[in-house]
Amino acid sequence: EVEVVESGGALVQPGGSLRLSCAASGFSVVSGYSFSRSSMKWVRQAPGKGLEWVATIYPSGNLKEYADSVKGRFTISRDNAKSMVYLEMNNLKIEDTAVYYCAEEGKDPPGQGTQVTVSS
Repeated sequence: EVEVVESGGALVQPGGSLRLSCAASGFSVVSGYSFSRSSMKWVRQAPGKGLEWVATIYPSGNLKEYADSVKGRFTISRDNAKSMVYLEMNNLKIEDTAVYYCAEEGKDPPGQGTQVTVSS
């Protein structure tokens, strides 16, 4: 069973920056189900709202996709050797306030998430 631990969330002022990290484990290399072969995503949930997809990174790390709301401000990256996924967030806006989760593409987030609050 794949597990993830998200970290890096904080209270930040509008226009500020944060870097979120996601440590993934539980992939079975023996069965060929490895982190380096899995697409990973970040999603977020704002207060009172449902899950919103933020970004996806494909196995090699070269192909990435972003929601229009974060395009040009957020950057997703990964380190396959460390089974880590990152989300660099710049020019943060109040509407970016949410709990951020990482997960395998196509699956629900298994972790507790990390809180990002953008407020002056």
